[in-house]
Amino acid sequence: MGDSSQNMNIQTDWTPQVGMEFNTLEDAWKNWKNYGKQMGFGVRKKFINKSKRDGKVTTRGFVCFKEGVRRVDKRDHLNCRHRYETRSNCHVRMFVSLVRETGKYKVYDFVAEHNHILHLSETTYMMKSLRKIPEVQAFSINLACASRIIPPKATHALMSREAGKKSNLGCIELDQNNLRTKRQKKLMYGEAGWLLKYFQEQLTKDPSFQYAIQLDSEEQITNIFWVDSRMIIDYVYFGDVVTFDTTYGTNKELRPLVVFTGFNHHRGVVIFGAALLYDETAESYKWLFESFLAAHGGKKPQSIFTNQDATMEKVLIEVMPDSWHGLCTWHIMQNGIKHLGNLMKDGSCFLRDFKTCMFDYEDDTKFENAWVKMIQTYNIENLCWLDGIYKLKTKWAKCHVKNAFTLGMGSTQLNESLNGDLKPYLKSDFDVVRFFQHFDRVVEQKRHKELKAEFNARQKLPTLSLKNSPMLKQAAQTYTPVIFKIFQDEYDYASAAVIKYRNEGQPMHEYIVVLLNEDGEYKVLCDRNNKIISCSCKKFETFGILCCHALKVFDLLDIKMIPDMYILKRWTREARSGYMSDSEMRNVEEDINLNITQRYRRLCTKLMRLAAEAADTKETYAFVVRAIEEMEKKVKDIATKSLSATLDDQAHMSLAGSNEITNHAQSIEFLLDIESRGCVVVSKQTFLSSMYRDSKPDIEFCE
Repeated sequence: MGDSSQNMNIQTDWTPQVGMEFNTLEDAWKNWKNYGKQMGFGVRKKFINKSKRDGKVTTRGFVCFKEGVRRVDKRDHLNCRHRYETRSNCHVRMFVSLVRETGKYKVYDFVAEHNHILHLSETTYMMKSLRKIPEVQAFSINLACASRIIPPKATHALMSREAGKKSNLGCIELDQNNLRTKRQKKLMYGEAGWLLKYFQEQLTKDPSFQYAIQLDSEEQITNIFWVDSRMIIDYVYFGDVVTFDTTYGTNKELRPLVVFTGFNHHRGVVIFGAALLYDETAESYKWLFESFLAAHGGKKPQSIFTNQDATMEKVLIEVMPDSWHGLCTWHIMQNGIKHLGNLMKDGSCFLRDFKTCMFDYEDDTKFENAWVKMIQTYNIENLCWLDGIYKLKTKWAKCHVKNAFTLGMGSTQLNESLNGDLKPYLKSDFDVVRFFQHFDRVVEQKRHKELKAEFNARQKLPTLSLKNSPMLKQAAQTYTPVIFKIFQDEYDYASAAVIKYRNEGQPMHEYIVVLLNEDGEYKVLCDRNNKIISCSCKKFETFGILCCHALKVFDLLDIKMIPDMYILKRWTREARSGYMSDSEMRNVEEDINLNITQRYRRLCTKLMRLAAEAADTKETYAFVVRAIEEMEKKVKDIATKSLSATLDDQAHMSLAGSNEITNHAQSIEFLLDIESRGCVVVSKQTFLSSMYRDSKPDIEFCE
């Protein structure tokens, strides 16, 4: 199709003539550009005159790009390197005037003689007047820029190969670099307006998207919180245990980035919400937690892990009093090394003993004895940090943590993992635009990992250590591969378990179970008739799968299948089945409307496949070329009708009094919509132009 189009352009004579008429000024301009391309010179617009009576354009001038002369630069005597001359006072021109009777434009003056050499036909694509970056190419350039992986030269080379050659691309590498610079600088001013526009676009694509913005007394943005539909869905399925951390790198405003995360059924990272905070005060934390719960319909997690922050702890007790609050063991270890590093020198075993107290003791008495022994051994009775962490032992010591539902989570390492993925994309010179671009990309990477795990779960069958075991077969079909492996390990440990004591005289049988070559005894209570079982290790209560001690008792009682009540749905292959709604009781859908780039990608895939098949024979090639030419005409007709309808709508808006259009029109409309819902907004223009300020949060503004 491209070759035939070029041949058509070469055969057509675009030379203007005095008296030639054009239906519109746009047609005249297109003819002048095509004439310049045909002859080998750049073009530009010169002057325009309008009627004072009705505002119509009466005359218009089109000239050669080298028309006129450059003004004298007063800095020339100070410069050692002067700019090249690009003007030669060329007199080539085409002037058109309006014919009132017909409404057309007629050429009344045309000069064709140049005073400079013309470009070669092979280089006309480099002329500025003929260069243009289509929207789909601009998207690809912006995507490559945002990835921070593909350099500009490689991007241009790849797009040139896709187009066949550089002359078919429609732009040069300089245009791509200028576009990158423009995209990077476009929000040097008006970041607040862009932020609202971004959220409005997300709402258009994703009706369940929610966000909250907190303003200060001067209407400056302080705190920002947002969730999309996938985060809402993930929280419905996996929001039982949440980790929350503020130790992230930030954008150029130096604002803490906080992310709510958890485990999915493959024990991978899922994200439940994110925020950019103004500060880490009690007011900010309270606003954030309340916004988080509001976005998720008021559902509170059973457990939440945070770093060691006294302010955060007080707010959590107030906002989520029923949720168990655990401290990140990793942060405790790092703080221990920081405060007690002098006790870890010269071959000291203090760090080992401290870890033992934290992770090894399941019995309260043994933990207390070990802690006292450690204090006495290293003579550290009066250290403030150690005394303070001991008072919080119910939030980190294993003997206390086993009373909470934690899914085996003991730290905010999920957040640290996410922070590691975000770090390459977070730089000190990043603005809020680039931050959101990179954050969305990292979120999509995490979601892709879940899809990959889901594919592997369906593609690869787990290996059973005992192929004839009914319980293992059931677990392999029910659990995801990661959870099945953990369950199978417990089943293997059950083979090394011994019933040390039993009391089967009561309806609730009692057993004491021990593991060979390991210390510790575990009390198991079991109702054989109802298949109810519990163990003192509380593996099921904390993690969600049966422990080896319970499995040993089941085997003793010839119970060969896992009772349904002990299969936690969040660990199964069907964890994502079910219906959910957002805080507005709307059905949450993950699919979003196709935008122009998504439609372009899908069409490319289909058309490339068609082109590969059609190129095999001359007959199929000719057939496809004819079909494409017909489709091209129909597509232009549809596009023209669509444009006409849009112009009619705009004209209707103008008649209704909407004659003032600004760059922030969409943002203002959105603010009016928000205001109609009863939210507090003061001085919209001030808000749209606001930037981040160092003021304490005061006014709440939320979706």
